[in-house]
Amino acid sequence: MKKVFSLLFFVFAISFSINAQSDATPISDTQKIKVFPNPASNVVNILGLKNSTKAEIIISDAYGNRVLEHHWGIKNNALNIPVSSLISGIYIATIRSQEQQVQTKFYKK
Repeated sequence: MKKVFSLLFFVFAISFSINAQSDATPISDTQKIKVFPNPASNVVNILGLKNSTKAEIIISDAYGNRVLEHHWGIKNNALNIPVSSLISGIYIATIRSQEQQVQTKFYKK
């Protein structure tokens, strides 16, 4: 059973890493969001956001558990989120502000 689960997780991870850069999902807008580096080791950069004085940034693991939460302003249409404290795996970044709501995936190596 563990081998089957490991194989399924591996296939999911490969599929995710192939599609991760084009997999940003604007919840209320249709702008282009770029996430890099992907996979990330220390910092993940998210470009194409709308500037905001206060945004809620939530990082969730693949199971939907919140692992990081910050309240930052978005400047120069970008965010730099430190992820060095996270273990390797797949994560979802949710950015919420008055200007927009965006979700995107990234992989932490």
